[in-house]
Amino acid sequence: MLGLVPILRAGLGMVDGMLKLIPAAKVGHIGLFRDPETLKPVEYYINLPSDAQDRLLIVIDPMLATGGSANAAIAALKKRDCHNIKLMCLIAAPEGVKAVQTAHPDVDIYTAAVDERLNEHGYIVPGLGDAGDRMFGTK
Repeated sequence: MLGLVPILRAGLGMVDGMLKLIPAAKVGHIGLFRDPETLKPVEYYINLPSDAQDRLLIVIDPMLATGGSANAAIAALKKRDCHNIKLMCLIAAPEGVKAVQTAHPDVDIYTAAVDERLNEHGYIVPGLGDAGDRMFGTK
């Protein structure tokens, strides 16, 4: 049994693709955004399948930059007794990979690419820009 848990700020497009491959997967949601000044995640919503504790949960986030949002999402799941968790992203920075591995060594990370580094604003370099801005046309 599989559950997909996108971080709402940008992961919904990836869920559509996953559901085409695994239509029986249940979908939960975690709403987070990164405060642009502190770079810390702020949780504003969580809704999980009723049997989330019994499922393999894949946290979906297009970009793993500082690791703050991924760590917050994983911690929110663990707080709700979910422990079979994986993280899937398209692109990552070494800093984010290290942050998640340090905070959650039991969570495997799957990414298409690890880029060079983060810049002074916490964005992946060279990266793709902000995923939420790209998806919602906010910049």
